[in-house]
Amino acid sequence: MSDTDNPPGLDLARLRAHLDRERPGLVGGALRAKLIEGGRSNLTYWVTDGDTEWVVRRPPLGHVLATAHDMTREHRVISALAPTPVPVPATVLLCEDPEVIGAPFYVMDFVAGTPYRSEGQLRELGPERTRAVALAVVDTLVDLHAVDPAAVGLADFGRPEGFLERQLRRWGKQLDASRSRELPGIDELHAALGATLPASGTPAIVHGDYRLDNVLIGDDDRLTAVLDWEMSTLGDPLTDLGLLVMYGEQQLIPDLPAPTTGGAPGHPSTAEVVRRYAERSGRDVSAIDWYTAFAYFKLAVILEGIHYRFTLGQTLGAGFDRIGAVVPVFIERGRHTLQHRPHQQEG
Repeated sequence: MSDTDNPPGLDLARLRAHLDRERPGLVGGALRAKLIEGGRSNLTYWVTDGDTEWVVRRPPLGHVLATAHDMTREHRVISALAPTPVPVPATVLLCEDPEVIGAPFYVMDFVAGTPYRSEGQLRELGPERTRAVALAVVDTLVDLHAVDPAAVGLADFGRPEGFLERQLRRWGKQLDASRSRELPGIDELHAALGATLPASGTPAIVHGDYRLDNVLIGDDDRLTAVLDWEMSTLGDPLTDLGLLVMYGEQQLIPDLPAPTTGGAPGHPSTAEVVRRYAERSGRDVSAIDWYTAFAYFKLAVILEGIHYRFTLGQTLGAGFDRIGAVVPVFIERGRHTLQHRPHQQEG
């Protein structure tokens, strides 16, 4: 998208006035902005005055619920992680007043880097660089889970007790809200997950949507920033690892509306990803199959919700007609994962 004076949802004149009031001297020239494509929930804008670049995050257009809490949580966790080894953009300010641009928002520094979303992108790097990038993603997850929440002011950022039970209930309710057809096996998968809940280890800051296309990779193949913290909380860190493993296994599913990078030459296997996390974190990963199966269940529910909205004519864009056919694949993979191999013992 080309630069604009006022992209939808961001009044640059009002933004400039607020920045001048709260951070005098921060902005030099006239502001230009563009909407960064690819977001699934909150809106993300690139903003510049010609010399400095920033990023603005706000809730979706037409969002009628009170959303200051959401922006506050994102801003809070990114700010808290600034002094830790976890790379995050520096925050500039938080505005909880919806009157300024129509919704609460926050501003952070722009960080250069590439979000790798496809196997094709990684193939261009070659096997060695692909491996380095994928392992950097694992190592950064270990760094995140090693942060003491209390030491960075996040002791009250979530409720780790009963975390997995609440997650299962939440996603079960999401499924019920999107039921429009028979989905063989999904209720059995949900019940099996509930019947085999693992005991959670030491709680940690959980990203909630940790995967390769939610981080930025610099030209030197180092991870420059972890993005999209809207689902972050305190809880069981292996939910992040299970999600990362699940996304790494998706290269064989055609037309998948999600990153499919695991098949790129040089990309470490599931077993190696899990082993590296275990060795560096010291955490018990013996129940990783449960967490991976739970990730399959969650994505099946999310995709079924998208399919349901498509059947109601509430989606825009191409590809939504194919999503419904993918959901049963995720259900079957989730059931299979829960019943089979212990990744951590593979070579």
